Amino acid sequence: MDLRKDEQIMKVYHHHPTPFVFKIMWIIVGILPFFFLIYLAKNSLSLFGFIIANAGFFLIFAFMSAYKAIIYWSDKLVVTNERIIYINWTGLTSRKECEAFLSDIEEIQTREKGFISKFYIFDYGQFRLETAASSVSIDYNEAPDPEGIRKFIYHIKPQ
Repeated sequence: MDLRKDEQIMKVYHHHPTPFVFKIMWIIVGILPFFFLIYLAKNSLSLFGFIIANAGFFLIFAFMSAYKAIIYWSDKLVVTNERIIYINWTGLTSRKECEAFLSDIEEIQTREKGFISKFYIFDYGQFRLETAASSVSIDYNEAPDPEGIRKFIYHIKPQ
């Protein structure tokens, strides 16, 4: 992401932390049966084998969690005084970058789930931005306070 002349970053948004916690919980649920199997087989394994098996599955869990964390926290929505840039990392070495000029914005849609979105821990949802050029749209899932992002963009958008 390169800024243009006289362009300044106004705000940077990263994903909300709550969905990340849910993703880590799914990884834990997925790996727990393997730890349980090792526990059941501990009598048939030597102490060294038991330790190696546990360490191996723990390392798999750690690498999966680290990978998810790097990808999750690298995504960002950058709002500048001229445009909005969405950087979406799809892997450790691949990313997709979309940009829209503030003057081209036609519609911003947000979606949050119910009254529980009033509490910070659940105040996340989908942020969708459409521009005059119909080929450019930005979909930012798990956005923190999507309604606040929408209000901020409308506040700085030239009329």
